[in-house]
Amino acid sequence: MTDDVRKKPGLLGRLFGRDASVPIVADEPVLVAAVEPRLSWWQKLKQGLARSSSSIGQGITDLFTKRKLDSGTLEEFEDVLIRADLGLTVATRIVEAVGKGRYGKEIEGEEVKAILAEEVTRTLTPVAIPLSIDGSKKPFVILMVGVNGSGKTTTIGKLAAKFRDEGRSVILAAGDTFRAAAIEQLQVWGDRTGAKVIARPQGSDASGLVFDAFAAADEAKTDILLVDTAGRLQNRTELMAELEKIIRVIKKRDATAPHAVLLVLDATVGQNALSQVEIFSKIAGVTGLVMTKLDGTARGGILVALAEKFGLPVHFIGVGEGIDDLEPFEAGEFGRAIAGLD
Repeated sequence: MTDDVRKKPGLLGRLFGRDASVPIVADEPVLVAAVEPRLSWWQKLKQGLARSSSSIGQGITDLFTKRKLDSGTLEEFEDVLIRADLGLTVATRIVEAVGKGRYGKEIEGEEVKAILAEEVTRTLTPVAIPLSIDGSKKPFVILMVGVNGSGKTTTIGKLAAKFRDEGRSVILAAGDTFRAAAIEQLQVWGDRTGAKVIARPQGSDASGLVFDAFAAADEAKTDILLVDTAGRLQNRTELMAELEKIIRVIKKRDATAPHAVLLVLDATVGQNALSQVEIFSKIAGVTGLVMTKLDGTARGGILVALAEKFGLPVHFIGVGEGIDDLEPFEAGEFGRAIAGLD
C-alpha cells in the first residue's frame, strides 16, 4: 500500500476538505452497466424466423431421430412443412429431395435441415431481386400499397432513409389521408431523413394530394417520389376505387408511372398474404414485395409459398422497428435461417 493511499481521509475528512490534495481512491468498486451488444443482420434474421425454424426443427427432431426413413415419416414431415406455411408444392419438393435414395436408412436431422435450406434457397433465388431505381426517371415514382397494420408507412420512412444515405433526393407524399396518425408518422420520418413531405389535412382528397406531390417532385427534379396510400382491404370498395384513381392521376403526369408498386406484407398473417398479393396485383399491378415484421412471432414460411405461386420480386425484408432493420432480401440467408442452420 502506498503512502498516498494510507493518508486517504475518511468520510468526514473528505466532506470538510482535509487532505483535499490527496487523490481519492474509491472504497467500493464502481459497477458499470453492460452495454447490450448490437445484433448483426444475420442474428436479427435468425431471431425473426425463430417461430418457423423452431417448429420445423422440432418436427425434424421428432421424426428423424433414430428412425429409418419410410413413407409414413415423409408424410408427417410434409405436414410439418405445410403447417409452417411453405405451401404444398414446395413441401412436396423438399420431401422428395429428403427421400431420394434414402428409404430404409437413418438420416441425421442436420442433413434434413441442409436439404430444406437448399430447396428453400432454390425456390427464393429467382425472386431475390434488388429494387432498381431508373435514374433517367425524375421523379422515379414508387407507390406503396398494403392493408392496415402491415407496416407500410414505417417501411416508407426506412426506404427514404436508405435512399437519402445513397445521396438521392426524396419527396414523401402522405397519400393516406384517411388516418391523421399516418400523416403525422410520415412527417416525423421526413424530419428524421431530411426528405420533404407533401401533406394535407385528414380527409383531403388523396389523388389530388398525389398529383400536387408529383408536380412538386417534377419541378424540383427530385430523384424519388414515395407515395403512401391508405391501408385497405378488398371489402372496402371505396378505398380500392380511390387507389385506382390515384394510379390514374399519376399516369396523367407520366404514362410510365408509377415505376414501382410495392406491396408491404405483414409476415404474421400467414396464408392471408396469398389473397392480399392476388387482390393488390389486380388493382394496382404490384411489381415487388416487402415483407415486414419478421420479429420472432412471424410465420416466415409464407414467403416461400408466395415466391412459388406468384414469382414476384422480393426486394426487402424487415426484422424490427429500427431504421436499419430493413434490408435487401437474400435467398441463401433466408433458407439457412428458416432451416435453423448457423
